Amino acid sequence: MKQDYHQLLKPELIRSVSGLALIAKVIVDGYLSGLNHSRRVGSGMEFSQFRNYEAGDDLRLLDWKMLARSGRYYIKQSEIETNIAVKFVLDASGSMMHTENELSKMDYVRVLIATMAYMSQNQGDAIGLFALNDDELYSLTPKIQKQHFNQLLGTLTKIESGGKWPEKSKESNIFHDRGHKELIFFITDFYEHSNELSSFVEKLKTPRNEVMVLHVMGKNEMDFDYKGTLTFEDLETGAKRKVDTKEAKKYYLQSLKTHIAETKNNLLASNIGYHLFRLDEPIGNALQLFIKMRNRIA
Repeated sequence: MKQDYHQLLKPELIRSVSGLALIAKVIVDGYLSGLNHSRRVGSGMEFSQFRNYEAGDDLRLLDWKMLARSGRYYIKQSEIETNIAVKFVLDASGSMMHTENELSKMDYVRVLIATMAYMSQNQGDAIGLFALNDDELYSLTPKIQKQHFNQLLGTLTKIESGGKWPEKSKESNIFHDRGHKELIFFITDFYEHSNELSSFVEKLKTPRNEVMVLHVMGKNEMDFDYKGTLTFEDLETGAKRKVDTKEAKKYYLQSLKTHIAETKNNLLASNIGYHLFRLDEPIGNALQLFIKMRNRIA
């Protein structure tokens, strides 16, 4: 029987390397089991893509079963060395401490990154992790070795949310490697005081890479299902404001809708992908997005 990963989403598991590894494996295995076998991804597995054989291709990469069935020559494209670095750049500012159903955004994002990294590492990609706030930069250079996955998980468990995203963040070129194709996931809740996050992510894009922003929001943030008069606290500045939720809801939702639309349009105009990811959204959706982006740059 497949294990429901939701039962494993507990802070004490998420903040340990072994627990995070278990959760990632359960999610990926569950997702892949729901796909046709020809679409499985990982070591010894295949994407759902083949391409026609071309002169000069290594004959060892021919899919002989496809040849027997169709009489045509196909190459297993996922088995070709693509020399791709998959990098996860994480917003580690204080707003990522926002918690719903006993899970913070940061804990949920730890699972999100661990899951995509597990799939990526099984595919043979180099994986790296960077997390940043105005107090600290966490940096793990991409590597292919299998033990590197555990190092990435170890770094994930040590990241502490706090402060703000730097108004003048370190130059984005430290996240680039001119020797590899790059797939960069920037994970953030896009809580910015001016345009510090928007400016940073635009600098991540180069002609040689693909950049995808995962905009992480909680259900309460999206739906504003609050009742009565409440005091809200800014997790980055400590500022507090008392709000009549019934009166504020319409204005808040309209402002949020406008903010999301503008953010998405600005990113797409810079050839940067965008996906709004809710904490109550199945993590399998992120794996589907990962496969789509990975195929695009291969």
